[in-house]
Amino acid sequence: MNTPTLTTHEIPGRDELVKLYRSVGWEAYTRDPDRLHAAVGRSLRVVCARVGDDLVGLARVVGDGVTIVYLQDILVAPDHQRGGVGTALLAAVLEPFADVRQQVLITDDDPGQRAFYEARGFTEIRDVPDASLRAFLRFT
Repeated sequence: MNTPTLTTHEIPGRDELVKLYRSVGWEAYTRDPDRLHAAVGRSLRVVCARVGDDLVGLARVVGDGVTIVYLQDILVAPDHQRGGVGTALLAAVLEPFADVRQQVLITDDDPGQRAFYEARGFTEIRDVPDASLRAFLRFT
């Protein structure tokens, strides 16, 4: 398997975004390809992983970039998972925001994902010591 190349300052095409998001089962994003493309385009930072011309991974953050950033999406095509691509994407997308106090993400309740993020310095909100924190969401 070829090692992916990471690129920044690139917004992938609509069709390749849909293909990547579908490959990991994120169908809620792919129902409206134009909306997906617009959302990625409005991100604070996007990092892509490519093998040749093929998009095999993507990470993006949203936020103000000063006091808070949200890791909105990080995904790697199944054929390229467990090879360090996700780790490289995470490091690259957050690199400019090392001094931002709040780096936040919301993810599925999957033990593998918890292990991935904890190994990279994230703490589940309920496990933050000496903090009375709550998180609220509203899906529409």
